[in-house]
Amino acid sequence: MISDKAKIGKNVSIHPLALIEDGAYIGDNTSIGPFCIIRKNAKIGKNCKFTAYCEIRENVEIGDNTGFGSRCTISANAKVGSNVTIKYSFFLTDTPDLKDGSKKTVGEIGDNVLIGANVTLMPGFSIGKNSIIGACSQVRDNVGENEIWFGNPAKLFKKNS
Repeated sequence: MISDKAKIGKNVSIHPLALIEDGAYIGDNTSIGPFCIIRKNAKIGKNCKFTAYCEIRENVEIGDNTGFGSRCTISANAKVGSNVTIKYSFFLTDTPDLKDGSKKTVGEIGDNVLIGANVTLMPGFSIGKNSIIGACSQVRDNVGENEIWFGNPAKLFKKNS
């Protein structure tokens, strides 16, 4: 189902079993697979690809040329850069609104990042540009630009040249 309040670019492919909510924007030449959910006011760039069972929550911004394997979840208000490849079963988590009125914390992913399968990015941490995260990693620290990390918890392996 596609909301009549969503904005869809040219040459966009949306599987009939996908859900696109009000205010969502999907850029030109993007492909949305089966059982994907694009929540309210999410903005997806041009030439992106979502395979199946992905959930892009409210107010997420995703740059151009970014691809997601199946079963990826991006928490509300997150930012994902351009030219990012995210393999299967990735979770970018957030914290709930706290009782003291504090807002959620959510991370960001920079441009040209490669994230392996089964990775979790914990609340409030970010991944810098040109970095690589190995499969089955749990990221509990900020990853700088041009770095390679892996493990649980993920640790810096080396600089990415």
